Amino acid sequence: MVKQERTSHLTEMFVTSYVCIWVFRLAESVVIHVESLTKVFEGSFKAVDNVSLDIQSKEVFGLLGPNGAGKTTTVKMLSTLLRPTSGIAVVDGHNVMEDADGVRRTIGIVFQDPALDDELTARENLDFHARMYNMDGEQRRERMIEVLKLVDLHDRADVLVKKYSGGMKRRLEIARGLMHYPKVLFLDEPTLGLDAQTRRSIWDYVARLNKEQNVTIFLTTHYMDEADFLCSRVAIMDRGKLVTVDSPDDLKNSIGSDLVTLECSDPDRFTERLRSVEWIENLKRHESTIIIGTKHSAERIPEVVNLARDIGVRVLSIETRKPTLEDVFLYYTGTKMRESEANTSDRMKTMHRQSARRFR
Repeated sequence: MVKQERTSHLTEMFVTSYVCIWVFRLAESVVIHVESLTKVFEGSFKAVDNVSLDIQSKEVFGLLGPNGAGKTTTVKMLSTLLRPTSGIAVVDGHNVMEDADGVRRTIGIVFQDPALDDELTARENLDFHARMYNMDGEQRRERMIEVLKLVDLHDRADVLVKKYSGGMKRRLEIARGLMHYPKVLFLDEPTLGLDAQTRRSIWDYVARLNKEQNVTIFLTTHYMDEADFLCSRVAIMDRGKLVTVDSPDDLKNSIGSDLVTLECSDPDRFTERLRSVEWIENLKRHESTIIIGTKHSAERIPEVVNLARDIGVRVLSIETRKPTLEDVFLYYTGTKMRESEANTSDRMKTMHRQSARRFR
């Protein structure tokens, strides 16, 4: 009896120790911890609304959403450029509200708007940035060579930045963000306004620096293909709220391995009929369009057409395809990306009008 109790006690101690080690390692791998983070501007405009998430060390994490969704505001709070209204944000062990200097030492940031000095060369821009972080002369020279090679600008190091193309400037800004060996690099809309070829080139550089520099990347974007290509996990943000977080593939699979998209003569009536169909994994109606998530969608098209005919509904168009992140955004938010941008723009215009009235 005593032996059984001792064995049970040892087993309990072992399990407790194992759980403690697992929790410690999990916490150690989290480089950004955000809990109930909120930012409210004057006029009660809630730009970021109760956001909570954990970002793992060395991952490429994407914050995907329309313009005005709260992505840049989130980055500004995490990088200490904007003080949160409430909530907790910790970056590499440093609380953004209590240890701003500690956060700034451990992060790099590439702003949405250009922040280079066009009258300086690439080398001079990097040298100035490095001096701000108290890097000594030899360390600055070695690191400049390293980051310029990483973004393929080492042969243009002594050219004035005003002679650079848009893509070259973006690559230089990424190099500058890496100068002081940050553990986290924030990229706020890094390919905004660039042509398709240059955007793809920037993607390759971002993927390469994540692999070679072992740096955690926090990326904001409203480009679906960018998030799909680069990110190990994606959070969809809309109107200041996080809607869902997962890998791009799992997000797409969450709405069905295949999609059937159709328009018909009576979408209200047909949607109600489809709700009772067992093989439909997900069902979404957007205006006159019905979107069905299912497996083996091509085989289901004749059945869908017959179901409509049985209740006197005409199918006007029908197609099958694999889901995209645009479909995911529509499923979880109920709007398309462009529509959400328009709605957010209206909210911000209202806020500006309210602010203007107060100053009259």
